[in-house]
Amino acid sequence: MLKALKSWHRKRILRRNALPEGAWRTVVSALPLLRGLAGEELERLRELVVLFLHEKEVVAAGGYSMDEVVRLKIAAQACLPILNLGLDYYAGWVSVIVYPDEFVPEYEYIDEAGVVHLAREPMVGESWERGPVILSSADVERSGEHDGVNVAIHEFAHKLDMLNGAPDGFPPLHREMDRIAWNQAFSGAFDDFSAKVESGVETLIDPYAAESPAEFFAVLSEAFFEVPHTLRREYPEVYRQLAAFFRQDPAGRMSRGTGCA
Repeated sequence: MLKALKSWHRKRILRRNALPEGAWRTVVSALPLLRGLAGEELERLRELVVLFLHEKEVVAAGGYSMDEVVRLKIAAQACLPILNLGLDYYAGWVSVIVYPDEFVPEYEYIDEAGVVHLAREPMVGESWERGPVILSSADVERSGEHDGVNVAIHEFAHKLDMLNGAPDGFPPLHREMDRIAWNQAFSGAFDDFSAKVESGVETLIDPYAAESPAEFFAVLSEAFFEVPHTLRREYPEVYRQLAAFFRQDPAGRMSRGTGCA
């Protein structure tokens, strides 16, 4: 009953909040990582964007004046990872806060000696457990170019990771997925990648992935959508696990979209 009511409510939202065709075309053409999506997939993404913007607040901060195209680009990149999962994967939080550029949050932490420190560190994105996603508009504008870096996908991947608690690189898997296979794929890849970064080897994937298993999952989620062929070549088992989790195959999609082998 509840599922049917939610479905009816969302269909009603879609009827009343259609995206202008021109604005949607501008967003699609501005995001190369959407190329290769079939017509039906693009339409489903468009519907998810409408629902996302209805259920979430995307608000400007720090004196930023955000235009509608930037707002739609954020929503489109947020919804791409859940294209075949659904909006319920973003349950439990409501806000996306957008700064014009890097922002400097203040937070306290306690070191091993029990001393409390106040930290101020420039950031381009942040995701709070049961709280907002915070983004830099300047970095969102540079996302989606198939260069492996996508701050929006990175932060929304953290939100998926947080669905079952604190982020640890182990989001709630689908019933048909094998937890042992996931753990083996990610643990082996993380150890290999961290060793390369530690030894100074230049990597094709952002070295920030070596920070922790949670960051490894978020960075490799970026790579999965932005540079899928690179990820599949470097860590094929991780690619297979992410394809099963996101229920997408960006490498195959990109090949179809560009005619590449």
